[in-house]
Amino acid sequence: MNGPKSHDHTDGDGGHAHGGLFGERTELIFALGSGAALLAGWLLERSGAAGWGPLGLFLAAYLLGSWFTVQEAIENLRQRKFAIDTLMVVAAAGAAMLGEWAEGALLLFLFSLGHALEHYAMGRARRAIEALAELAPEHATVRRPDGTAEVAVAELRVGDVVLVRPNERLPADGVVVAGESAVNQAPVTGESVPVDKRPSDEPDVDFSRVPAEHKVFAGTINGPGALDVRVARLASESALARVVRMVSEAEAQKSPTQRFTDRFERIFVPAVLAGVGLLMLAWVVVDEPFADSFYRAMAVLVASSPCALAISVPSAVLSGVARAGRGGVLVKGGGPLENLGTLTALAFDKTGTLTEGRPNVTEIEPAIGVTADELLAAAVAVEAQSDHPLAVAVVAAGAARLSGPTPAAEGVESLTGQGVRGRVAGDEVLIGKPALFGEALPEGVAADAERLAREGRTVMVVRRAGRFLGVIGLLDTPRPAAAEVIARLRALGLKRIVMLSGDNQGVADAIAKQLGLTEARGGLMPEDKVDAIRQMRAQEGGLVAMVGDGVNDAPAMASATVGIAMGAAGSDVALETADVALMADDLRHLPFAVGLSRQTSRIIRQNLWVSLGMVGFLIPATLFGLNIGAAVMFHEGSTLVVVANALRLLAWRERGTAPA
Repeated sequence: MNGPKSHDHTDGDGGHAHGGLFGERTELIFALGSGAALLAGWLLERSGAAGWGPLGLFLAAYLLGSWFTVQEAIENLRQRKFAIDTLMVVAAAGAAMLGEWAEGALLLFLFSLGHALEHYAMGRARRAIEALAELAPEHATVRRPDGTAEVAVAELRVGDVVLVRPNERLPADGVVVAGESAVNQAPVTGESVPVDKRPSDEPDVDFSRVPAEHKVFAGTINGPGALDVRVARLASESALARVVRMVSEAEAQKSPTQRFTDRFERIFVPAVLAGVGLLMLAWVVVDEPFADSFYRAMAVLVASSPCALAISVPSAVLSGVARAGRGGVLVKGGGPLENLGTLTALAFDKTGTLTEGRPNVTEIEPAIGVTADELLAAAVAVEAQSDHPLAVAVVAAGAARLSGPTPAAEGVESLTGQGVRGRVAGDEVLIGKPALFGEALPEGVAADAERLAREGRTVMVVRRAGRFLGVIGLLDTPRPAAAEVIARLRALGLKRIVMLSGDNQGVADAIAKQLGLTEARGGLMPEDKVDAIRQMRAQEGGLVAMVGDGVNDAPAMASATVGIAMGAAGSDVALETADVALMADDLRHLPFAVGLSRQTSRIIRQNLWVSLGMVGFLIPATLFGLNIGAAVMFHEGSTLVVVANALRLLAWRERGTAPA
């Protein structure tokens, strides 16, 4: 990324670096030198000295105070722009023409000091972003046939195996092939708790589909165990590198408010210049010396320069984007950041977003005279030979509940779309949907099956040797944090929270009831989700976000005001398609992102009130006699206030459990 840049007050697009004799502090030292010369000249003048002594010191204050301002003014004039820096130089020159050397020097001193502190503050916000790029180590230890070798991270190739010792930073995105450890992923995903990692049996599988326990990212910090990691991405394509690149690009993406202030300034600045020109002619109409009219015009020129307005929104957006990135949330520019803070409605995909994305056994309902363990053991014996997601869930439930060994089934065969059957200890075991058994279901088993189906469960009936053992209910269970996240979103002011699902309406309603959602829509195809988002936008005035996995839900996310992807650190598509990407597969980062955006919107509004309010106060005040010195102090003071207010975002923490 590029280093800190100076800010062009007129358009917020940045400027040129202010380095020099004393490095990045040169501008600040020149400004302080200007102030020292001004003070010395003023004291000398007050002591009764006259002639070249005080004037020489005031000239030194002019030279030091205008050094960088004149450079920017010349650069802006080359680009045919009348920037605020140009207005300040004109005003200082006007004060000198009037013989008001002390006031002109004060103007340049305060303006240059404000500029220097502003550039320092903006540089600090940019450095918070750039610090991300420094997380990855410069060298990696690569395993070779004859031992290990240290190479530059940029030279790593896909397929290389790197050794990561305890407490070292990971050099690349990859898959663990040997060793076990806990990795601190906070630098990339914002997760506060280290994540356990273990070797994968399939290290060559597509990286985006590697389970989280095998996947590691560049810039994260290894724990107590050594790991061998097979490199899956080049250094330039790692999740960390992409985040740094996208956050850097996000800085240039203007928010709606920023675009408004730009339009305002394009009209306001020429209007001010025209007004100042008319004020210079006031002596023709009013009985006063030209010097008084000229002085008043210069004072109005200083008062009306919208420095604070120009910097108020970019500084807040930059600080907000930087804070989000440090918390594991990638926000692609001022637009999504500001829009996220004004949302009134939110739509969630169900599978893999609000839920675990895999079924779990939630109920075991044995028939009369049958124990729950007997029912589950028969189901596990047959399902153990299937890789169907429902079978995997049943086997997992058996492993957690049953203590003794389960007999092996023989002759297992799938009944497509209906169920499965096999033989256990010579008995036929049939497992399937209630419809598979028709009217043969006993009254009690049929009642349990109907009740579970009404509650949104997937129902499996188990029969052994002609005897019905009972019913098993399965459900794609909500993520543990889902209900808490919904409650926190409601507390943040989101009034409408909707779930969009491809599952049947019964399943959708069951999940919605558990989580406290406003509504649920089931049986939706991808194109139906797009229609649902469009309907919500029409009803909510356009302010709707869609949360999904960035792949199946990409069309719906694109149709929303803000598209939010979860688990984006491992997904190329999610990083590219979403407006906001939660790097970790953790819903708890969503309230953090919304809360930060809300705070950013509040600070932008505060800054606009301060900056516009100050201009609104100073213009009439200078017209009625406020001198240039006082106008400059108020003017530059408001600029520093809005920058300091924006920088508060870098230290913002959500109440409770904000990512670090």
